[in-house]
Amino acid sequence: MSEIQSIKQRFGIIGFSPRLDRAIDVARQVAATDITVLITGESGTGKEVFPKIIHQLSARKHGPYIAVNCGAIPEGTIDSELFGHEKGAFTGAHDSRKGYFEVVNGGTIFLDEVAELPLLTQVRLLRVLESGEFIRVGSSKVQKTDVRVVAATNVNLQEAISSGRFREDLYYRLNTVPIQVPPLRERKDDIVLLFRKFSSDFAERYRMPPLQLTPDAEEFLMRQRWSGNIRQLKNLAEQISVIESNRTIDATILLKYMPAELENRLPMVMNPAATMSSDLNEREILYKILFDMRRDITDLKKIIGKIVEAGQVSNSFEEEHAQLLKKLYEKTDLPQVYQENSGIKISEPNLPEELETYEEAAHEEVEESLSIHEKEKDLIIRALQKYNGRRKKAAEELGISERTLYRKIKEYDIG
Repeated sequence: MSEIQSIKQRFGIIGFSPRLDRAIDVARQVAATDITVLITGESGTGKEVFPKIIHQLSARKHGPYIAVNCGAIPEGTIDSELFGHEKGAFTGAHDSRKGYFEVVNGGTIFLDEVAELPLLTQVRLLRVLESGEFIRVGSSKVQKTDVRVVAATNVNLQEAISSGRFREDLYYRLNTVPIQVPPLRERKDDIVLLFRKFSSDFAERYRMPPLQLTPDAEEFLMRQRWSGNIRQLKNLAEQISVIESNRTIDATILLKYMPAELENRLPMVMNPAATMSSDLNEREILYKILFDMRRDITDLKKIIGKIVEAGQVSNSFEEEHAQLLKKLYEKTDLPQVYQENSGIKISEPNLPEELETYEEAAHEEVEESLSIHEKEKDLIIRALQKYNGRRKKAAEELGISERTLYRKIKEYDIG
């Protein structure tokens, strides 16, 4: 039995894709060294198994191993989590605390979603990688650690570097040996194998007969894009295992459980000259949308006026469409439509005065007629009160990440 096949059985990896075998082989070869490894690939491809392979096949296998999701730790506490802190270093630091780099000394640390690290934390991480040194938050004492770092991300780090969100020197330090995990759509021959394995596992778990795929169902699975990769396929197998009483699955049944991804894959026609710059804030984007709506309404007004002047419509036609437009604008709180003896009239949109400024000079600063920040602050306060200060629950209620909520709390000085 080859070493790669042995690794697959040991770590529960299913598939025979050459690109998958290549990724496993690189992990096997690099395990014997202390080289830093960067694992890249789309979300849901199974990147988390490769740090375990590297650790278990290395001389550090008897040492500690810890996986850290960098995107799940609030920005204000991530330095403390990674490097530790001294007593009194910040509010709530009642005792000294060891960080992960201190606890995992002699072992391996897996930094998942490493692209989510704040820039200041990236500087600290770079120092650890280069010299093995770190300093606890609130301390001036330099400490040493012997830790093997394996990082992973589904973000294009080159683009993150260009936009200033990731340090170039840290990228090259992490990317000593890259491992690219292929997406599921590039492993078409493995899709049916994985589905059968998942359905068999769920059949055993839920004590029911396993699913059987018809030939057209197998073909259907291999044609899908699988934007969620293995995680999406596993979710599909579990849904069908639980819900479907018929254990023979054809393409028609699969179609009911697949999301409509087609719309997301259609090409978008864009006018480069009209493309808004990436640094537009939310208020400017809102004004842009309102301005475009007003322009459309003005065009509509001209078209209706020409039709009426040409006498191509009856009075009843005019009245019906005037009433239709009136209802439309009443719902959207945009211009009111009314009818006079001379024909249909449409009033100008009742938009903020700032919109006029935006039309004449798109880059000129405008005042807010409504305080978006005050409303946002009020929503955050209400969410925190609702969940008695539990930020994770409040962030879920607001539809934002916990890190973003933490930053907003600091920005608005919410006690």
